[in-house]
Amino acid sequence: MRWFAMELPLFGVYSRGCHVCLPCRWFRFAPNSRRNVKNIFNRKYSTVTGDIKSLRTIINPDISKIRNIGIMAHIDAGKTTTTERILYYAGYTRTLGDVDDGDTVTDFLTQERERGITIQSAAVTFDWNAHRINLIDTPGHVDFTIEVERSLRVLDGAVAVFDAAAGVEAQTLTVWRQADKHRIPRICFLNKMDKPRASFSYSIESIKEKLKVKPLLLQLPIGMGKSFEGVVDVVTNEKVLWSPSSTDDEDGTIFSRDPLTSTDDHALLNEARDARYSLIEQVADLDDEFAELALEALSDNLDAVSAEHLNAAIRRVTLAQTAVPVLCGSALKNKGVQLLMDAVTKYLPAPNECQRDFLHSYGSDLCALAFKVVHDKQRGPLVFLRIYSGTLKPQSALYNINKNCTYVFRERMSRLLLPFADRQIEIHALEAGNIALTVGLKQTATGDTIVTSKSLAAAAARRVGVGSGKGPVEHEGPVLAMVEIPEPVFFCTIEPPSMAKQPDLDHALTNLQREDPSLKVKVDSDSGQTILCGMGELHIEIIHDRIKREYGIETYLGPLQVAYRETIMVSSNASDTLDRTIGDKRNVVTTELSVHPWLGEGPKSTPLIEISDHILELFSAETHRAIENGIKNSCLQGPLLRFPVQDVVVSLESLSVYPGTSLAMISACVSRCVQRALKQAGTQVLEPVMKLEIMVDENRLSVVLADLAQRRGSIQEIQTRLENRVVLASVPLAEMMGYSTALRTLTSGNATFTLELSSYELMNPQDQNTLFNKMMGAL
Repeated sequence: MRWFAMELPLFGVYSRGCHVCLPCRWFRFAPNSRRNVKNIFNRKYSTVTGDIKSLRTIINPDISKIRNIGIMAHIDAGKTTTTERILYYAGYTRTLGDVDDGDTVTDFLTQERERGITIQSAAVTFDWNAHRINLIDTPGHVDFTIEVERSLRVLDGAVAVFDAAAGVEAQTLTVWRQADKHRIPRICFLNKMDKPRASFSYSIESIKEKLKVKPLLLQLPIGMGKSFEGVVDVVTNEKVLWSPSSTDDEDGTIFSRDPLTSTDDHALLNEARDARYSLIEQVADLDDEFAELALEALSDNLDAVSAEHLNAAIRRVTLAQTAVPVLCGSALKNKGVQLLMDAVTKYLPAPNECQRDFLHSYGSDLCALAFKVVHDKQRGPLVFLRIYSGTLKPQSALYNINKNCTYVFRERMSRLLLPFADRQIEIHALEAGNIALTVGLKQTATGDTIVTSKSLAAAAARRVGVGSGKGPVEHEGPVLAMVEIPEPVFFCTIEPPSMAKQPDLDHALTNLQREDPSLKVKVDSDSGQTILCGMGELHIEIIHDRIKREYGIETYLGPLQVAYRETIMVSSNASDTLDRTIGDKRNVVTTELSVHPWLGEGPKSTPLIEISDHILELFSAETHRAIENGIKNSCLQGPLLRFPVQDVVVSLESLSVYPGTSLAMISACVSRCVQRALKQAGTQVLEPVMKLEIMVDENRLSVVLADLAQRRGSIQEIQTRLENRVVLASVPLAEMMGYSTALRTLTSGNATFTLELSSYELMNPQDQNTLFNKMMGAL
């Protein structure tokens, strides 16, 4: 075994089978290591990777050279395969992993490799074309949409991957809306151009119609389906061809790039010329600077528009989000991925190009957002942080602004790491714009804002005027927007094999909840059973499997049940008095309040609380919090079937408190009064209704529609997607139990479907009565 001390690009040879000695950063190789190192740095890329830099330069590149991007798409569009090719061509893995073989870098969970799907988002850090890329591969299944949400929250740009044979699919719309919410510039990559039914024109039309965006065609495919062999670069007017797939050692690293000439196919020449003229016109319409250049200097000859000017204009248009660049290729067949990475560095923003209003309040001080937590058996919780300002160093004492209300909250970070899926490298510092992995933050959770000290948080608060108004201050400094956590739609009981294992199960569930905020765990107050609440059947199944494999607990799951809600349709008033003596202290509380239906836009999962002005003036901030806790707790279980109450406004009109009464008694009285008002208003049940999309061939369409009618389904639209039919419907979630097996049986496995929560809707009296009898044990 030979040893070499060398300065290598970070993760330059970090791959399966490599061993890294972290303290001295020496790399150990097998006997053929000299050849391996030579091959890595002699690989042919579409762009030159540049000189080998010092470790310090690589760890903290200039902020303008950083790209924080995510890969997002519908399930099975090819996100993980694209990520795997990116890592290979960047020189950070030696072999091409395959989802079907279960050996990809970012799908490292056992469940991911067995099922061939992405469950957790995974971060990898690497370099491309003198740029630092922090990439997050996200899941495509709707059950794990929280992983997409919290990843997009901290990213500056994204690559949306499409199946060229399907165009825009159901989950594509969901992740696109999530990116819209965070105002993230995007690039579109039409993957799977080698599939028999791939259609470039259909995919472009679906992007226009369904996503309501303007696509900028930067590439045209050369061939389609099995004949797909390369692309035309519309910007540079070049054709890029990969070696024939029949070559034994074909891995996509070797390709030719030549200008289009008159000797090329005339149809291809005309198509490329028209596409370039159209691209120039589109960009000129969207960018005034480029329009002036095109009109004044180049009006007579659009062919004279240089690639540099066009690229600069495309970048401005992309950052302004007035259009999206579109590229194409086949990640599985190793074609087009290098050009995609070139586009990421050219068109997507650096961290300093993103507008963030809160940054001025922290200046050069540390401000970071915790967006993901994973648990390691040896090191405990590992927290992913996006650094927005300042510098993060190991052995630092950090202050968590979000925990200020509960604790004098400081934590010490012991180690600082750069992530590479399930592997990491330890570093000495990391600056603004990067994504870090930290060890030692025991209580920090997803959505927490991390700063250096409480005094710096207070100074930032003064700069933006936080806490200057009346009433209690929730945080002592400006916090970053937290991640929105979706409400679970399924629940079931979970039990350990014996009571002796209950503490171990509680520990496992605590860790899993911290990793996955969309997983909710509660204890039934009557039966004492532990209730597991999740986003879908697959979500709960994965959690159950992880408890067994990672924590060694053989748990038992009860039958899966639907998470209904309750609401009110009319207003109601109630008053209540609580008079109780505890020890030698008398506690007396009298309250009067009213409840009203929420008439605002969108659902409201927590009650809207209105407190009259004279109560706000008479009582302290602690009393206000006790009142709010009482109201919120009372809405956790409705009076009808004990499901959570939503879309309710609670108005507290009067409150009388005997001197010395405890806050717990105030909260209990208010809670009991709210329950009385809800009961008088007459709560009704809301059931989750799902948006269903089924893709099926024409011959089996009728049996699918007949089955949906029996499931209380409402057909919204039937579309044509190439040779298949796409059924768009809304169906109550209660009717979709085991639908995957049923659909496979009906269509002989020739149909696919996706489910997404649409809304909660009132049940009709007959269905509600049936549910009531079932819940009461009558059926």
